[in-house]
Amino acid sequence: MKRTLVCATSDIPSNVVERDDGWKGFRIQGVLDFSLIGILTGIAEILAENGISIFAISTYNTDYVLMKKESYQKALDILGRTGYEIVE
Repeated sequence: MKRTLVCATSDIPSNVVERDDGWKGFRIQGVLDFSLIGILTGIAEILAENGISIFAISTYNTDYVLMKKESYQKALDILGRTGYEIVE
């Protein structure tokens, strides 16, 4: 059975069968209540319209958005121009 592990490249176990390096991401700041709808969708749509694919991970109180590292700065620039506050 295959399993997926998302971790820092430095933490990859030695016995992995396949891996895909070169990702970078950001966390959506703050605690997201389940009643809030469309936050991740809005970000995903803006990035998709600009040719940036994402891998999103959602937890019970926030979302993480990962993309290939060569698209990372472009993604932040686009989101900043469309009204999202970028805090580094």
